[in-house]
Amino acid sequence: LLLGSLAVFKYLNFFVENLNRIDGVALKVRNIALPIGISFYTFQILSYLIDLYWEKVSVQKSYFRFTLYVCLFPQLIAGPIVRYETVEREISLRRESWEEAVGGMRRFILGLAKKVLIANSIGALWTDVKAQDYASMPAATAWLGIAAFTLQIYFDFSGYSDMAIGLGKMLGFDFPENFRYPYNSKSIAEFWRRWHITLGDWFKSYVYFPLGGSRGSTAATIRNTLIVWLLTGLWHGASWNFILWGLYYGVLIILEKFVFRRLLERTPSALRHILTMLAVVFGWVIFEITSPASELEFVKAMLGFGGSFANSFTLNALHNYAVTFIAAIAISTGIPLKICKKLPEKRADTLSLVGEAAGMTACIACLVDSGYNPFLYFNF
Repeated sequence: LLLGSLAVFKYLNFFVENLNRIDGVALKVRNIALPIGISFYTFQILSYLIDLYWEKVSVQKSYFRFTLYVCLFPQLIAGPIVRYETVEREISLRRESWEEAVGGMRRFILGLAKKVLIANSIGALWTDVKAQDYASMPAATAWLGIAAFTLQIYFDFSGYSDMAIGLGKMLGFDFPENFRYPYNSKSIAEFWRRWHITLGDWFKSYVYFPLGGSRGSTAATIRNTLIVWLLTGLWHGASWNFILWGLYYGVLIILEKFVFRRLLERTPSALRHILTMLAVVFGWVIFEITSPASELEFVKAMLGFGGSFANSFTLNALHNYAVTFIAAIAISTGIPLKICKKLPEKRADTLSLVGEAAGMTACIACLVDSGYNPFLYFNF
C-alpha cells in the first residue's frame, strides 16, 4: 500500500508516457499533484513497518505518537530520513535543555547561511550557464557552470539537513547526520558513505542486505548493487536522467570494487581524490540536465568541442564569483573547522559566535531583499 501510493503519485505518469511511445497505445496522462515530501515520509513509515516485522522495535500503540514520528516537521520535507528506532525513545521520553536548544540554534544558523549565502549565490551562476547554447559553449564556461552546481547542491541540501538537525535539537530530538564532507572523498564508495547518509543507509538496510548483499557470488553482488542504484536513481524522480544517474554510480562502484581495486590502492591519495571529484562532477551533469541529448552536448562542451576555451562571460563570471568559489570550496572541505580546532577553545568559540551572529544578520538581509528560493531537494 505504501509503495503503491508512491508509485501512483510519483511514477504513474512517467510509466504512462513511456507506454504511449508504443504504437497503438494511447493511455490518458492524468494531472496528479505530487504531495511534497512523499518520498521521505513513505520511507520513514516503511522503516517502522519492516523493523516491526523484524521485531527490532515495539508496536507504537498511540496513534498520536506514531503520527508525530511521521510528521516531524523539521525533516519532513527533505530529510534526513529518520528511522523509527532512532527516535522511538525520544517520542515518549523527550527531554529539552537550554544547552541542546542553543546548540540547535547554532546548527540552524549554519544551515541557513549555507543555503542563503552560498547555495543561492553560486546557484545564480549555474542558472546563467544552463540557459546558454551548449553546442557553442566554451569549455571553461561549462566547467565553471557545473562546478557551481556541484557546490550549490551540496550547500543547499546539507544546509537543509543542518537546519533540520538544529530544529530537532531545539525540540529535544537527535536526528542522524546526513553529510560528512563528501567532497573530501577518495573513492566513489566513500563519497556515498558521506553524501545523503540516511538514504544510503536505508537502501543498504532494507534492500541491499535482504537481497544478500555481498555475501553471495560476484554475479549476485553485482546484481544487488545495480538493483540498489537503479532504485536510488528512481527514488530521486520519475525521469530517465535520474535512472541513468543511479546506474552510473552503480557501475562506478562495481568497477571500483571488482576491476580497479588493486590499481586504486596503489594510486596516490591526491590523485584518487581528483579522479573521484571528476566522476562526481560528471555525475551531476546527468543528474541536473534532464535530456540525454543535452547532457551529451554539455559533456562535449566540457571536453572542448564548443570551439573556444573562454569568452567574456567566462571572465566576468570568474571576476564576480571568485570569492564565493574560494569560500565554498574551503567550507565544503572543512578547512575552517580544522583551523578552529587548532585555536584555544575560548578563542575558537568566540570566533564561532561572532561568525554565527554575522551570518544570521547577513541571511536576514539577503532574505528580505530576495525572491522565492526553494530548496533543490523539494523537487525530488
